[in-house]
Amino acid sequence: MTLLLIAIIIRVVNLQYVHGNEYRKLATELTIRQDTIHANKGNVYASDGNLLATSMSKFNIYMDLVTVDSKLFEENIADLSKELSKMLGKSVRYHQSRLRNAKNKKKRYFLIARDIGYTDYLKMKKFPIFNLGVYKGGFIAKHRTERAHPIGKIAERTIGYDDFRGEAGIEGAFADYMQGENGLRWVQKIAKNQWKPISDYNEKEPIDGHDIITTIDVNIQDITHHALLSQLEYFEADHGCAVVMETATGEIKAISNLGRTSKGKYYEKRNYAVWESHEPGSTFKLASLMAALEDKKIDTSTVVDTEKGRIFIHGSKVEDSHRGGYGKISAARVFEVSSNVGIVKIIKEHYDAAPEKFIEKVASYGFTKPIGFQIKGEGIPIIPTPKDKRWNKISLEWMSWGYGISITPMQTLMFYNAVANNGVMVKPRFIKELRRQDKTEKVFETVVVNPKIASEETLKKIRKIMENVVVKGTADNIYSPNFSMAGKTGTAKKFLPKHINENGETINAGYSNKHYVASFAGFFPADNPKYSCIVVIHDPKKEKGYYGATVAGPVFKEIAQKIYTTTPVDNQSVDDKVKFEEIEKNYANYNANLNKNHSEVPNVKGMSGMDAVSLLENLGLKVKVSGMGKVQSQSLSKGEKLEKGKTIILKLS
Repeated sequence: MTLLLIAIIIRVVNLQYVHGNEYRKLATELTIRQDTIHANKGNVYASDGNLLATSMSKFNIYMDLVTVDSKLFEENIADLSKELSKMLGKSVRYHQSRLRNAKNKKKRYFLIARDIGYTDYLKMKKFPIFNLGVYKGGFIAKHRTERAHPIGKIAERTIGYDDFRGEAGIEGAFADYMQGENGLRWVQKIAKNQWKPISDYNEKEPIDGHDIITTIDVNIQDITHHALLSQLEYFEADHGCAVVMETATGEIKAISNLGRTSKGKYYEKRNYAVWESHEPGSTFKLASLMAALEDKKIDTSTVVDTEKGRIFIHGSKVEDSHRGGYGKISAARVFEVSSNVGIVKIIKEHYDAAPEKFIEKVASYGFTKPIGFQIKGEGIPIIPTPKDKRWNKISLEWMSWGYGISITPMQTLMFYNAVANNGVMVKPRFIKELRRQDKTEKVFETVVVNPKIASEETLKKIRKIMENVVVKGTADNIYSPNFSMAGKTGTAKKFLPKHINENGETINAGYSNKHYVASFAGFFPADNPKYSCIVVIHDPKKEKGYYGATVAGPVFKEIAQKIYTTTPVDNQSVDDKVKFEEIEKNYANYNANLNKNHSEVPNVKGMSGMDAVSLLENLGLKVKVSGMGKVQSQSLSKGEKLEKGKTIILKLS
């Protein structure tokens, strides 16, 4: 017994004095720790100050009912339940019953509310009992932030993200700059996996990240997005992109990238404009024609025999879409009617003996290497040269009409923009400024890639021919006497690898007669360009149409037309009396609705979301919107009595 007592005394002394500090430290570490308070990421803004991406605070609210004095609880539970009922819904009795039950069960981490905003969090802190803080009031708030896009999913792939999915777009490129500095606070363990703050203040306050000012114009972005979406839906296309660029500065004012889901809906699936390198087809003929003009191989009046619209080169067929061909026409007309035979004959005759001369010109037009964006995922161009293994007897000729090469829509746009910009090739850019606490830290200036891609003489001729494409060429279907446009259509067959079709048949690799890429690239106004634009649409339903003029051209026209009518364009006279049928129709419907003496809820189905919201808010209703595009349904039926202040929910498609 004596020996046992001595052993116990030795053990106590050992624990208390020899290892005492070590065990006390361990106990503290197991019950108290530092928690990270994540800083809000910086915001992403449009050029006009509209928010494109921001961090929103969300809070889960818990209550430690053990720390709340029983007398205090009984005196204030009714008032607390009333406040919770007002904010969260459900009856006062419901909340009172929940709180009493949790108190009886001695709950230390009882959930009160989930995902409430910052404003409601501040209000809740002032509720009875909660206003006494962490220990006396048992108020526990778990804070987190989530990324929100106030204008919806528009331009989502370009705005990008930096999260579990990786780094993409603008947010991915500037992740370190936008991250901010995290804060710290001490928390104490109150139960298994449950921790609460030790005090009402933070050990270190978080510092929010820094802001990005983009070149995006929300109005032009909205126009571009909906013009592309409408056309993709009609033609049931697989995917497409549309980009609007300010000619002089290279600023991207709008970029839309939409891919189709299995259910036929479209969303920002990939950044096709930057990422997708593909065979461009006839939009590349501009490079071929410009090279031949600049090298003085031809003039616009040079006669080219397109024969009957079909020729064979080393056994491979080159064919015009126009049956029977165009016969003998000028080089300018070759471009205007997009004669494949004509452009191939021009390049074959003048560069077949020295193809490297043609390649040099193509390189000076920015097609042989990536543009070099800060955002990740830019596609790699493929332009074969005589030194490559892939070079063959028809490589030069196929290149001349946009086959056997691979370039991105942004490269094509940069080239077309240079033609519009008097030959000065500027780099497309998405960022205007970097800001720290409203102070500009860095301004991104225009970067000149090539100070002069061609002579004034060549450029003047090229611009006129491009204008004629719209006036009397392949894109005459989009011609308008009220505003001028210039550009080039493109229709390319898609090359498909060996595959098994829907009928179970094995199809060898080759160009498809069912799958096409329709495109249109150009600028407006034609005589003094303010904006350049490219539209590319992949796999439109062939039965509905697949030519660039039919599928992509109308998107270009709608973008140009709406920018003309909503955005000032320098030195362009627009007649106020001009009647643009669709716009006038929409305006007339909107104006008629607005001027009615409404006593009933109007029917806004089929109206554009922006018009419907404006109309209904002017009538005194509160409007909530989900989706994008035109109004598909409304929560208050047409003919219901109009009650000002009432909420109406619109679902857009």
